[in-house]
Amino acid sequence: MRSEAPLVSRRSLLRGAAGLAAAGLVGGALPAAATEPGSGSGGGRTPLWLQARRRGIAYGSSTATWQLSDKEYARLFAREAAILFTEDDLLWYRLKPTPDSPLDFSFGDQIVGFAERHHMLVFGAHLVWDEGFGEGWTDDDLWGLSREDARHLLFGTVRAVVRHYRGRVDAWSVANEVTDPEGKGGFRTDVPWYNTIGPSYVAEAFHIAHRQDPHALLVLNEFGFETVNQYGDQPGPRRRATLQVIDKLLGQGVPVHALGIQAHLLADRFAERFHPRAYRQFLDEVADRGLKILITEMDVLDDGLPADVAVRDRGVADVYRRTWT
Repeated sequence: MRSEAPLVSRRSLLRGAAGLAAAGLVGGALPAAATEPGSGSGGGRTPLWLQARRRGIAYGSSTATWQLSDKEYARLFAREAAILFTEDDLLWYRLKPTPDSPLDFSFGDQIVGFAERHHMLVFGAHLVWDEGFGEGWTDDDLWGLSREDARHLLFGTVRAVVRHYRGRVDAWSVANEVTDPEGKGGFRTDVPWYNTIGPSYVAEAFHIAHRQDPHALLVLNEFGFETVNQYGDQPGPRRRATLQVIDKLLGQGVPVHALGIQAHLLADRFAERFHPRAYRQFLDEVADRGLKILITEMDVLDDGLPADVAVRDRGVADVYRRTWT
């Protein structure tokens, strides 16, 4: 388990890095949070974060307080990850379980505190999303709001959350899944915030987050760029819609610093469906706009692969290889 503090600023890692990484960034300064590979439990094996660091990658994973209640798992996570992506402790069902609930930071404080004790970067998710509310919210609680009430609810929460964790959360997923090829101007229209506030809600959320913590990296988090996804969406229109939204936001002076890529990959016929040249061209276009590129989520749905575990594992590994090499 790592016990030494990073020798470089966590913020400088995120600000100075460029390119791609698994749940992080490639290039730039990397955290020197340990000097002894294989320290702690693990039988002398070099932990994943250190293996990644040697390849120029800041590596992490997602977790939540309910998972870390398993002490063995908590030790494993602390050993292997350099970045903690908050799984659900900063979602509204934790922060504000009902419309009348005061903000509850107890779960978020626990997960951020765990990361701090183990000298990890923190990636906070998600400030603005159309999900994550839990059973305490009805459709009318969101869709039935007046514009004024919706602004007060959404922006008041964003403001309070970022202010509460100012200097402690290194990057925020400010707007999650807000683009749509069939939307208006690239924006999704089938979400409550668009219908109550209007498309400006995305830009305003970024501005508010930046004012509350001007040193945090602010991320637009999206999915569906690699191949046709599980919903049948084609990657080309999704890429174009996302670039359209990025251009609009940047043209308005919105502080969007990075594009987060939810690499939810489908193993079935991946080699046939994935076109690496077009994908890399899209990433180049994002980088040309001055944005960092973060792989914020990465997984492979192995439906359609053979039942044999060894063959299936090789198939999953091949998907990762084709995507990132």
